[in-house]
This record gives sequence, structure tokens and C-alpha cells, in this order.
Amino acid sequence: MVFAAGVLATQCYYFLQIAWWTHFNPGSTAFMRAAQDRLRQTDPQARIERVWMPYDRISRNLKRAIIASEDADFVNNNGFEIDAMLNAWEKNEKRGHIVAGGSTITQQLAKNLFLSGERSYIRKAEELCITWMLEFWMSKERIFEIYLNSVEWGEGIFGAQAAAEHYYHVSAAQLTPWQAARLAVMLPRPRYYDAHRNSAYLARRTRVIARRMGAAELPP
Repeated sequence: MVFAAGVLATQCYYFLQIAWWTHFNPGSTAFMRAAQDRLRQTDPQARIERVWMPYDRISRNLKRAIIASEDADFVNNNGFEIDAMLNAWEKNEKRGHIVAGGSTITQQLAKNLFLSGERSYIRKAEELCITWMLEFWMSKERIFEIYLNSVEWGEGIFGAQAAAEHYYHVSAAQLTPWQAARLAVMLPRPRYYDAHRNSAYLARRTRVIARRMGAAELPP
């Protein structure tokens, strides 16, 4: 009974917090706090880099690149891609452990806002609940705006503005198509690609995403 009450209270907190974020920007996320804690193990003064940038001041190139790379049907789906999740489940079953999640942009945001980086089916279930809450409260544009300002792009680098400055010394509004495609490709393994910027896969995949960007549909 106590456990059930705790679970219910947690879900209520998530639900109300997301409602608040419909109109107010998140100050930090679970992933940001975890990253700062990790950095401070070696440098007690370490701080993450993140500057909030309004949606209309982020390059359309970056928006198109991320949708092309991460969630081609973002505008039209309800936060879930059943086929992608089933494919991920089959891959996990073959490997004997969780190696893929089949997550949409909304699911990735749900994880970043509230959850840890661990992979488990319990955490996945929680992610799905939060995804539903995000889609219930927010427009696609608002979901994408928070995602663009919250996603990790390197060791201690969060959000489009910090990423644009860190990698290209420009603002998020000035990213070229190639720069945007490259940043989008980094997202699944941002810390790895921050340290391995000359990766052959990164260059090859960037060319693929750059070709697909023109067909990416943005939120109205």
C-alpha cells in the first residue's frame, strides 16, 4: 500500500510539473544534474554549459536534422512509434540485455527530464507514462523547444546554444545545414563523439542526414 501510494504521488508530481513547464522553462533536468554530479567528482567547481534559446531563435537546419535523424514522424505521431519499440524489443531479446529503446523525440525528452540513464523495462514503462503526459499537456512545438534546450551534446554540454558555441563558435540560429546534420548525428552518443570528432561513421552518417533534411516536417 505504501509503495503504491509512493508511485501514485510520483506520477502526480510528474503530471503537475509538466503542466507547469507548458508555460515556464525547466531550470534543469535529471540528466543535467547527473552530469554535474559526475563532473564534480574530479572538479568540485564544475558546472554544465547550457543557455536557454527560444524556439524561433534556433536554426531550422538543426530542427530538420534532428527530426530526420531521430524521429522522422515526430509531427504526426502521438509520442510513440510502436514498430520501432517492437524492433528494439526483438533486438534486446536476441542480445539478452537492453541495447535499444526505439524512442521518439518525446520519449527521449521524458527520459532526460526525469529519469536516469540506466536501461531497464521498469524505467521504460515510466518513460512511456511521462511521454503520455508530455503529449497530453504540450504542443509538438513546445515539446521540441524543451528538447532542443535540454538534450546532451557532449561532456557537460546541454542544449542547442551551448552545442553551437562548443563545436562551431556560433549561435544556435547560425548553424549551417552540414553543422546541424553533424550535431544531430552525435545525439545517440554525444560524449563519445565529443571525444572522437574525426570518427568515420560520424562523417558518413552526417552526409546521409544532410540529404534527408529537406523532407523533414517541422511542428506548425
